[in-house]
Amino acid sequence: MGFASLGLDQMLLDAVAAQGYETPTPIQAAAIPAILERQDVMAGAQTGTGKTAAFTLPILQHLMAAPKAQSDEKTPVRALILTPTRELAQQVYASVQAYGKGSGLRSVLVYGGASTNAQIEQLKGGADIVVATPGRLIDLMYKRAVDLRQVEYMVFDEADRMLDMGFMDELQRILKVLPAERQTLLFSATFDDEIFKLSKTLLNSPKLIEVDARNTAAIQVEQRVYAVDAERKRELISYLIGSQNWQQVLIFTRTKLGADALAKELNKDGLKTEAIHGDKTQGARDRALESFREGETRVLVATDLAARGLDIQQLKYVVNFELPFKAEDYIHRIGRTGRAGGSGLAITLMSEEENYLLEAVEEKLETRLPQQWMQGFEPDLTREVKKPPRRSSRGAQKKRARDRALGKSGSGKKANRRR
Repeated sequence: MGFASLGLDQMLLDAVAAQGYETPTPIQAAAIPAILERQDVMAGAQTGTGKTAAFTLPILQHLMAAPKAQSDEKTPVRALILTPTRELAQQVYASVQAYGKGSGLRSVLVYGGASTNAQIEQLKGGADIVVATPGRLIDLMYKRAVDLRQVEYMVFDEADRMLDMGFMDELQRILKVLPAERQTLLFSATFDDEIFKLSKTLLNSPKLIEVDARNTAAIQVEQRVYAVDAERKRELISYLIGSQNWQQVLIFTRTKLGADALAKELNKDGLKTEAIHGDKTQGARDRALESFREGETRVLVATDLAARGLDIQQLKYVVNFELPFKAEDYIHRIGRTGRAGGSGLAITLMSEEENYLLEAVEEKLETRLPQQWMQGFEPDLTREVKKPPRRSSRGAQKKRARDRALGKSGSGKKANRRR
């Protein structure tokens, strides 16, 4: 089945072909016809499955089919696409630009970390499509720089991450100014009770689309867990990268300080490494990403918030230097590899203190991830294991995540120990 069978306009088919795509992915095949039929959609799909095109293409077709009235007034915003992070906003905007080339439609990208005045200037001429992060959009609404009263199409991309980052208040403020009569699309990599609760306030008799089993990791990704003492993790990952000659390795840490410290040590090991996180300026993050994509930087160390929405073609290696506190973040992390049908390898370095975090991941995935020992890096089983850190409330976690987002603030042996 080709894209032509989905009912897309020839101009869009040409744009898709120009990007090198011939066959729609499962999420595209399921979502595009439903969106073209003007149904509200609640779609779950792993990252890297083509979900951006799944909503971008039909929205472009709708807007092209109903040209805006010619007048002296500026173009009203007709489609709003909300994303949780700057990187994802940039990725979605690039797709809108690529697929909408030659359509005559105007799109504007707004996100924090860039000049507010420059974005206000861009919006003065109006925009058919606005791609935005919630915080900056709220700022522009208060400044009366953007009018959302004529929005016809609303997209919540990676809605699960928006909730995790504590953007619910911002979403409610935005929803208050949107017209009730609109088509709403909600895309999420994972579904839980909070997502379903949110969907009931956003969507009208939506079509539920799930192209993979809920809350599962991409099947193309091989997952390995190496049990290792915490103080030897850096040494082990340097050994793996060097001995296996891995290029373009994305490593996740829990904290910004941890990302900086690990990048510094890996550079000492002779591995050209950059770190990205919320304390870096947008320009610094963009430069680090470009260097990584071009192969000039071999290793990129990132926090979960900074890496959300990263789209790095042919990325084969993802490393969990530390297991995340939220099992859903594990799914998002390893989803950076194995994209668009490719294969990938996800390595987790797990100290004994993180055992309970691995169990939470296994419960979420509904599968067991057997541990291995790397020869020469076997953990010391005689030392006393620290108790798991006390978890803070979900509300406190969300507040910290929101503050960070706003800039505040080889072969191995199988482990035989009892889990």
